[in-house]
Amino acid sequence: MMQFEIIKNKLKQSVVLILAFFSLPTLADEVDPFAAWLQALKEEAIATGVSSQTIQKTFKQAQYLPRIIALDRAQPEFITPFLSYLEKRVDADKISQGRQMLLTHEDMLAKIETQYGVPKETLIAFWGMETNYGSNKGNFGLPSSLMTLAYDGRRSTFFREQLINTMRIVDAGHNNVAGMRGSWAGAMGHMQFMPSTLLKYGVDADADGRINIWSSLNDAFASAANYLAQVGWRKDEATAMEVKLPANFDYQLAQLNSRKTSQEWQSLGVTAIDNTPLPAHENAAILLPQGYRGPAMMVFSNFDAVMDWNKSVNYALSVSYLAQQLREDKPIIGGAEAEKSALTYNQILALQKNLNALGFDCGESDGFPGLKTQAAIRQYQATQQLPQDGYASPSLYQLLLVNKP
Repeated sequence: MMQFEIIKNKLKQSVVLILAFFSLPTLADEVDPFAAWLQALKEEAIATGVSSQTIQKTFKQAQYLPRIIALDRAQPEFITPFLSYLEKRVDADKISQGRQMLLTHEDMLAKIETQYGVPKETLIAFWGMETNYGSNKGNFGLPSSLMTLAYDGRRSTFFREQLINTMRIVDAGHNNVAGMRGSWAGAMGHMQFMPSTLLKYGVDADADGRINIWSSLNDAFASAANYLAQVGWRKDEATAMEVKLPANFDYQLAQLNSRKTSQEWQSLGVTAIDNTPLPAHENAAILLPQGYRGPAMMVFSNFDAVMDWNKSVNYALSVSYLAQQLREDKPIIGGAEAEKSALTYNQILALQKNLNALGFDCGESDGFPGLKTQAAIRQYQATQQLPQDGYASPSLYQLLLVNKP
């Protein structure tokens, strides 16, 4: 009887073990989705001709970085008014340091300016805006950052391309995998080039066999100058300047895509803020970055080249202003009556929704006052007998709350 009980218990244990075995997750269940996605990405890299050695080193320590997604998803609390944006990014210290950098690198910059036609002050201004003269180039490992962003899916095609180009840069001998470091979004080096930008516009100015935008200022400045020259920089032309508008100015004309010759603007009563003659340029626009009460800026074809680098009007005006300040003290004069406070991201959303509900088409509400939102604001301002500057101001927001549908 005792022997039978022993056999019976052993049989029970065996059944439990067998059931436990079959209840374990299958291999397919255990596969990490990110790891599976990486394998497919490896195959894509192989198909594009990236070397197996570079692929192996790039993917060896690849990891998904949740912090990258948090940074990508972070919405700005406020849409910063232009003068506040400028004050924060172009202060006396940055101007002073920039002037010192011009002296320190004078010979190198003079050669690059002669070759590409891009002023040395403009190159130093970009350097100051992008990395604070090289002091903040970013220290994220690009492979993991770009893999994370490509896997996340919001802009997967773009970041997959940047990752493949990162490996092509390594294959070309411009850097090694460990040295491919930069911002969380993949911008790298002194001038914060994306990998595709380096491959398209990078220059080996010191002729050492590699385009080293991370530690060679010669390569970094020449690459930036080549980029600007290739996208339309015009030698010896202005980029932007402050102007004074006449009392009867039609603010609907103050748009980036509304172009006239500077002489045509002058015939409408537009003058330089200091009453000096306007430069004789053919492709000029008037911008009101902080509404009709703020400063008025005239921008030219070179401003379009700056905008190719970064689509933000505030950024492009700040680069232009810093370059100007590196030449001479010429502060912005207008804007004393401008509305100083800013709308929050959520307030911009509400403004867009109210405009849409009133029949002024902003498109999909996204919290950013882009061109379509500006056009809708101008249409609404016309119905309220307001200056049609297209600016999403706090006073306009309050008016829309009163007229809320």
